[in-house]
Parts: sequence; structure tokens; C-alpha cells
Amino acid sequence: MTKVCVIFGAGEYYGAPDAALIPADATIVAADGGLDHTRDLHVTPDVVVGDFDSLEGERPSADAGTRTVVLPPLKDDPDMLSALKIGWAAGCREFRIWGGLGGRVDHTLSNIQLIALLAQHGASGYLFGDGTVITAICDGALGFAAHPVPEAGRMVSVFSLSDVSLDVNEPGLKYELEHGTLTNTVVQGVSNEFRDNVAASISVAQGTLIVTFPAEVTLPSVRRFREFSGDIGALDTKVSTLLVR
Repeated sequence: MTKVCVIFGAGEYYGAPDAALIPADATIVAADGGLDHTRDLHVTPDVVVGDFDSLEGERPSADAGTRTVVLPPLKDDPDMLSALKIGWAAGCREFRIWGGLGGRVDHTLSNIQLIALLAQHGASGYLFGDGTVITAICDGALGFAAHPVPEAGRMVSVFSLSDVSLDVNEPGLKYELEHGTLTNTVVQGVSNEFRDNVAASISVAQGTLIVTFPAEVTLPSVRRFREFSGDIGALDTKVSTLLVR
């Protein structure tokens, strides 16, 4: 079974996270101001990481039983990427992230890029916020179990993050795309819908897709069409070398 890392970021939460999505054996990481949220939720993180520019409460103390990784403000990796690297180093290949959406739009875009980075290395990332889940799949398929769908429908949207995504298939959805080609400049996959009690799948033979679906839908199964290698990089705690001195 894939080991899960749960990350609490400093963004919007739109209510408390679903406790069922936080496994008892998960590695829990608080990214900077995400520590404020773990305190409010009475969740104890295994690791706290950040430069603490968004933390409103007290900095973590060494005697709390939590590992703390302090990053310099003038760094290359955002706090969220550092949190992902910590989870990756702990053996996690599934990442469930709260507080990664809302607030600053540049942070939201950054976090969407990061879940694509995970997908391109054979891992799964899920961003939760405002009743929506955002995930990514690279050269693989997401399988959604059949479930009751309200009359108003449940929207699922698909976007190509890569320049071109080839052989995209969406069986079981209201609009059943077959062997399609999506690009990152033409919007063709927005506002599709799940069908009542019909299983669905979203797959791409070559490329990376960003997929959004309602938070009340069970997380999809993941099938990959090839072996992935490499990792997302080592934790970087140094000041950026790109700074103009």
C-alpha cells in the first residue's frame, strides 16, 4: 500500500479537512503557516518546515517532539516543495494537501505545478479546497468508482499541463472523449460530468493532465502505463545562489 503524506499549507481551508482522509499512519508535515492550522485542528505534525514568514503563532519549540526544518527567506524552493521533499524522503508517494489553494493566486499555480511534478515521477498529489480536489496524472489513468450523482451533476474538468497530451480517453463521463489530443492552450475538457452510478476513467497515453473533481467523490484509483524513475530532488536549506550580490 502506498505510504501517504498529509501536508498542511498556509492557504485557505474552507472548513476542517475530512478526518477520514488523514490516515493514522500518515506522515504529517506543516508547511510554514500551516502550523497555525494544525494547532487549530489539534493535529500534531511530524515535521514543520518553512521560513515562517506566514506563521502567525509562535514558532515551533524543540521540546514538542516535532522535527523543525528552518529555511532561509531568500531560497529557491517554495515551502510546499520542501514539504513534499520531506514526505518523499520518508517514503511517501501519495500526498494529500490542505491549504494549498486560495489566497495568493501565484501560490495556487505553484502548487498545481508541484502536483504535476509528483505525477511526472510516478507519485500522486491531491490539493483540497472549496469543495474541489485537484490532481494530476502522467502517462496513466485515474479510475473513479460508480457513485450517486445529484440532479445538478458533479463537474469534472481535464486540462493538459504538457504542451500536448496524446490519446486522452474519458469513458463513463457525460462527454466520452476517445483517443483525443489536448493542448495547454486550447480548453476542451472543462465542465464534463460524472454520470449517475456509472464508473468513469480519465487516461492519457503520453502527457500530463490536471484533473479537478468534487471533494465528495472518492479519491480515484491510479494506474500507470510505464515505470517512473528519479525523485523530486533533495531538500534545499541554503540561500539562493541566484541572488544579485
